[in-house]
Amino acid sequence: MIHTRVSGTGSYLPGEPIGNTELIERYKLDSSDDWIIERTGIRTRHLAPAGVASSDLALEASRRALQAAGCEANDLDLIIVATSTPDYIFPSTAALLQHKLGNDNGAAAFDVQAVCSGFVYAMTIAEKFIRSGSHKRALVVGAEVFSRILDWSDRGTCVLFGDGAGAVVLEAANEPGILASAFHADGSHHGILSVPGQVCGGTVTGDPFLRMDGQAVFKFAVRVLAEVAHEVLDAAGMTTSQVDWLIPHQANVRILQSTARKLHLAPENCVVTVAEHGNTSAASIPLAFDEAVRDGRIKRGQHLLLEGVGGGFTWGAALLKF
Repeated sequence: MIHTRVSGTGSYLPGEPIGNTELIERYKLDSSDDWIIERTGIRTRHLAPAGVASSDLALEASRRALQAAGCEANDLDLIIVATSTPDYIFPSTAALLQHKLGNDNGAAAFDVQAVCSGFVYAMTIAEKFIRSGSHKRALVVGAEVFSRILDWSDRGTCVLFGDGAGAVVLEAANEPGILASAFHADGSHHGILSVPGQVCGGTVTGDPFLRMDGQAVFKFAVRVLAEVAHEVLDAAGMTTSQVDWLIPHQANVRILQSTARKLHLAPENCVVTVAEHGNTSAASIPLAFDEAVRDGRIKRGQHLLLEGVGGGFTWGAALLKF
């Protein structure tokens, strides 16, 4: 039987961290450092400079993941990028990344759009390609420049998000690596988190900025994150007591804390980067994953529970033996 394992991780954050006070002054927000920290847990975030696109961030994260996996770009036969902020309408950001990496062997390349759960979606898709036997090594990336779709006069949303990218290399293996995964969607909740605009006839129609009902998102997220975590644990025949690390989507600290409590996991077993990165949407899980691998918290042989929830609404989880 063919299994799938994570052979390398990488991440990238653009520029220097921008603190709450600097952000408030830059955009003349009616807010304060204390207000933002109390409600979100966020202290800093990274914002991509003009001219830097999602594929540029993805490139740096991917190079680091490939190096960690000990392979080259042409060893890849599948590239999937999870993003809600693509470089172009088309071609895909994955195709642009393929070119920038120098992968010229005709690897399949496509984007996945599931907002903040996009990385879990993309990794689950890649795992099924590998287990089918059709592909042997995949690069899965979450990359976002959410700063491009924020209304900087809306303090309820603009302080929450940041830019960045994270990546993993998945390989065919003889021993199980990804033990179970699940993903879901319910489009009836689209109104509580969306960017309800589009390009039509050369102009933007609708609203091109991110809009969110924070309280509704919080209630929905905490419920479905607990449900999907138990779904993958049950599928693998495991319990939360066997999870070494929870790596959730880094939305805000209150959702992270509530999810950990529902799963009866101690705070010290939850990888939390939201204070330094903000919400980087599809990039948040692989960013947190890579940080904890590189600082030595996550070790080979440990069990990791990755889960995310995002606009759509979409949600999903993956249980790994690293």
